[in-house]
Amino acid sequence: MQATTEAVELPSESKVRLAEPLVESPEADDIGPLKAAWIIEAKRRRDDVRSGRVEPIAGEDALKNVRDSLT
Repeated sequence: MQATTEAVELPSESKVRLAEPLVESPEADDIGPLKAAWIIEAKRRRDDVRSGRVEPIAGEDALKNVRDSLT
């Protein structure tokens, strides 16, 4: 899916801005408890980035950090 590929390549801040209206869409009311928990977590993470409590890093860097920690 081209749109998904393009979205994944966006900078972190742009991804947050793109995800917000999707997470807060009316259909979010009709989801199960697990998805609801993930939405709450996504909003918490969004708020952490917006407030500056958390500095986002690129996905490639995050994966490299995980790989390095396992070796």
